[in-house]
Amino acid sequence: MKKLLTLIIVFLTCFTANAQSKKIELTDLLKIKTVSQPQLSPDGKKYIYLLKSIVEDPDKKGEFAYQNHLYLGDWISKESRALTSGKMSVSSASWSPDGQFISFVRLSGDKPQLFILPLTGGEAYPITSLPYGVGAPEWSKDGSNIYFSSELVVKEFLVDTLYNKQAWVPSWTHEKVAYDWSSFQKKSIKANPDGNIEEIRAYLFQNEKDKKAKVINQLDFQEESATTGELSVKAFFKTSVSGNAKPELVANPFRRIDEMKELNMGKTFVVCMPADTLKHPDKVLDNIIAIYDVATKSFQTLVEKPGYRYSNISVSPNGKYVAYFELKVGGIPSPIAKIIALSPGVYFQKIIPLDRIITQWSWSKDESTLYFSAQDHGGVPLFGYDITKGKLNNLSSTEEGVLGFDQLDGQFIYAKTKISNPSELYFSSKSNPNDVALTQFNSIWLKDKVISLASKKTFKNKKGLIVDYWVMKPIDFQSNKKYPLLLEIHGGPTAMWGTGEASMWHEFQYFTAKGYGIVYSNPRGSGGYGTEFMAANVKDWGQGPMSDVMQALDLGISEGWADTTKLAVSGGSYAGYLVAYMLGHTNRFKVACSQRGVYELSTFFGEGNAWRLVPNYFGGYPWEKETRLILDKESPLTYVQNIRTPLIIFHGEQDLRTGVIQSEMLYKSLKVMGRDVEYVRHPGATHEITRAGNNRQRLDQMLRTYEFFERYLR
Repeated sequence: MKKLLTLIIVFLTCFTANAQSKKIELTDLLKIKTVSQPQLSPDGKKYIYLLKSIVEDPDKKGEFAYQNHLYLGDWISKESRALTSGKMSVSSASWSPDGQFISFVRLSGDKPQLFILPLTGGEAYPITSLPYGVGAPEWSKDGSNIYFSSELVVKEFLVDTLYNKQAWVPSWTHEKVAYDWSSFQKKSIKANPDGNIEEIRAYLFQNEKDKKAKVINQLDFQEESATTGELSVKAFFKTSVSGNAKPELVANPFRRIDEMKELNMGKTFVVCMPADTLKHPDKVLDNIIAIYDVATKSFQTLVEKPGYRYSNISVSPNGKYVAYFELKVGGIPSPIAKIIALSPGVYFQKIIPLDRIITQWSWSKDESTLYFSAQDHGGVPLFGYDITKGKLNNLSSTEEGVLGFDQLDGQFIYAKTKISNPSELYFSSKSNPNDVALTQFNSIWLKDKVISLASKKTFKNKKGLIVDYWVMKPIDFQSNKKYPLLLEIHGGPTAMWGTGEASMWHEFQYFTAKGYGIVYSNPRGSGGYGTEFMAANVKDWGQGPMSDVMQALDLGISEGWADTTKLAVSGGSYAGYLVAYMLGHTNRFKVACSQRGVYELSTFFGEGNAWRLVPNYFGGYPWEKETRLILDKESPLTYVQNIRTPLIIFHGEQDLRTGVIQSEMLYKSLKVMGRDVEYVRHPGATHEITRAGNNRQRLDQMLRTYEFFERYLR
C-alpha cells in the first residue's frame, strides 16, 4: 500500500511539474508571430502576406528586434515560403495587375524606398531613391506606374530645385513667420551673428537647420516621441515600374491632398482635400471629396458638407462607385460609411446600414458587393453589403477578430486572432464558409501550452445600455479554491476588447498562468456598439465608466471563486486615467497599475498630442469657466488625497500622446503624502510601448507589474 501511495505521489508530482511547464511564460511574448496584409493574386491562384516576428538583435546583445517579411503561398499546396529575409523589414506589399511582380517598401539608406520583385526569378530591386522617402504605394490600373505618397517638409521643399517648380504657393507657407527662411539659400546671404538683420536671420536659420533651435508656429507640433517646428505636407508621385525615370509629382503638394485614388488610367483621380487650401493647415479640419483632372490641374467637387471630414475613399474596379467615410469634425469619432455613383448625370447615394467603425473594405470584381470588416461586440467580423438590394450580410462571427482580409470570386483570405491563437492566416469561400488554416506559425509552439478561454457575458448598465464583459479563470482552476482577481480596463476610450483580442492576448494568458483570474469589459464609450454607446461617456469619463467596469467585476466575483481580499486593477492610456480615478473613489483594490495615463485634464490639453479629446468630450477649453469645472470634476488628480491603494505607475519618457508630466504629477502628489507608490520610466519609449515598443521594455513592464502585485497580494 505504501509503495502504491509513493507511486501515486511521484506521478502527481511529475504531472504537476509537466503542467507547470506548459503554461504561458513571460518570454513566450517573443514567440508570437503576427500575420497581416493578406492579398490574393489577380488570378486568385496565389496569395501573399506579411509576417512580423521578434528575433534576437544581432547588433545589440540582449535586445530583440522586429522583422516584417513577405511570404508567398498557393492554394494547391496550402503552403507558403518567405520571399524576403534579413534585418531589413518590408511593408506595403502589393501585386502588379498582371500578377508578374510584387512591389513593397523597404529602407534604403535612411529612407523607405519602393522595390520590385519579379516572380519569374531574380532579386528585388529598388525603383526609387527619393530623398523624401516613399509611403502607401498603389499600382496603376494598367500596371505601367506605381503611385505613392511622401511627406515633404515645407521649408526643405521650398528650396528644392528638382521638384519645387509649382506655379502656386499659398501664403500660409510663411504665415506667422518673421522672415522668409527660403530666401537665404536663394540669395546666398552670409550667416553672421554680428552682421545686419538679414545676416542675423541667416544665422538663426542655420541654427534651425542644424537642429540647435525649434521655431514653432503651427498648432500641431507634437509628434509621438518629439516636438517639431517643421510643417509638412503630403505629396503624391508616380514612378515608372521600369525605374528609368525620376518620380513625377502628380499634383501640387500645397493643395494638401490627403488621399488619392486612380479613376481613369492616370488622367483623373478621386481625392480628399481641405475645403479651403488657402487657410493654414491648423485652421481647417473639414475637407471635401473631388475629382482631380491631371491635364487641367482642376478639381471638381463631388461631396462637400461644412463641418465634416471625409476619408478612406475606395473606388470600385471599373470606376462605377466610390465608398468613403463621413465624420463630423469634433465630438465622438463615429464615421458613417457611404457609397455614391460616379456615372455622369446619375444621382446615387447609399448609407451602409451598420453603425460601427469599419476597419477595411474591398470591392467584388463585378462591383455588386462591398465587403468589409468592422468592430462589433468585441470582435471584428466580415460583412458583405449588396449594393443593388441594399442588404447587409454577416459573413463571420464576432467571437474572433479579422486583422486584414482580401477576396476574389467568392474566395476569402484573412489574418485573424482567436482566444486560442493570437494570429494565423485562414481562408474560406461562399460555398464553404468554414475556416481553413493556411499557416501554423503560432499553432506549433502553442500545441503544448495550456491556455485560459474567455467566457463572454452581458449586463444592462444604469443608462440602460447592454455591456459585454468577459471572465477568464486561472490555469489549474479548482472550484474549491479562491484566487486573486485582476480587473483589466481598455484605453481609447473608444477602443474595444473581446474574445478575439490581439493586443492583450499574451498578458491575459500570462496572468492566468500565474494563478490570477481576469475580468475585462467594454464599458460605455467603447467602440463596437454604435454611436450612442460611444457617446455615453461625454462629460463623464470617470463615474459612468467606473460603474460599468465595477459592475463587471462584481458579476465576476459572484461566480464564487475570487478572493475579494486580493483584487487588482490595471489599465493603460485612457484606462490609466480610469484606474487613477477609481482609486480616488474606492479602496476595494489591494494593488493597482496605471500605465501612460492622463491624470489632470487641463494640463493634458497643453501637454499631449491627443489634446483634442478635451474639447471633443468636455465641450470646451480649460480657460472657459464651465468647461474648467467639468475638467476639475473629471480629473483623477482632484481626488488624489483619497488614494491609499498601493500603485505602480508606468510611462515612456518619449510619450507625447498623453505626456509624461501627467504621471509625474500623480507620482509626486502621492509621494508627498507618503502613499505606497512606485514610478517606472522607460527611456526612449513612446505611447505604443506595450504594443510595438522595445521588446525588453515590454517584458520589463509586464514582469514589473506582476512583481508589484505579488508584493501586496501574496
